[in-house]
Amino acid sequence: MAARIYAFANQKGGVGKTTTAVNLAACLAEAGERVLLVDLDPQANATSGLGMRAGETSSYDLLDGAPLHELAQPTPFPNLSLVPSKPELAGAAVELSRRADGERFLAESLKNVEGYDFILLDCPPSLGPLTVNALGAADRVIVPVQAEYYALEGLSQLMGSINLIKSRLNPALAIAGVLITMSDTRTRLAAEVEEEVRKHFGTLVFDTVVPRSVRVAEAPSHGLPVTHYDRHSRGAEAYWKVAMELVERS
Repeated sequence: MAARIYAFANQKGGVGKTTTAVNLAACLAEAGERVLLVDLDPQANATSGLGMRAGETSSYDLLDGAPLHELAQPTPFPNLSLVPSKPELAGAAVELSRRADGERFLAESLKNVEGYDFILLDCPPSLGPLTVNALGAADRVIVPVQAEYYALEGLSQLMGSINLIKSRLNPALAIAGVLITMSDTRTRLAAEVEEEVRKHFGTLVFDTVVPRSVRVAEAPSHGLPVTHYDRHSRGAEAYWKVAMELVERS
């Protein structure tokens, strides 16, 4: 059975996209799924969030056609592998724009990959060439949305971009779900944002809402997913629930 490929995308930064990718990867791996996380963000936060760093190879080497199995590195977490990122990946936008297959290189690299149940693609906080490549390669896209007013403003633009990529590059692309993150349940604003998102996107919105959590914020500085840093925290429990929802939806 082919791996299910999920892209985590939102052109707005600071919405918990990388945090979500890292923690869902950790939850799925701990549940026994074989998971590959591909860090496509030059900031390499997903890489450091797993206590890893790029060596001689990274996701940048996908541009040169390096086989994926040569780039994937084992992590300290069983069943979880990583293709790390490094800052040089920022130059990829220029290189991709010069290539005839610039929007399809990742889809070609992930074609017929074996040995994984899930491949998770952590995208940069933009709708540039790297994100377009991820959406062109993915079966599904997960959209993390922060529970704040401004997070709603770019959501319709993102959905329009996803539909455009679906029509031009990847007819099979679908939205796996919209995930509300960093929700401060003590505030009326968080409740209003959640209500608005659910009104517009209905069943596409995950039932679970990820709360704002000090433990979630601290975990990356220790190179750990929150599920390993403090598995009994509210954030860890929320990401476990999201992972189970994702398995049910897939």
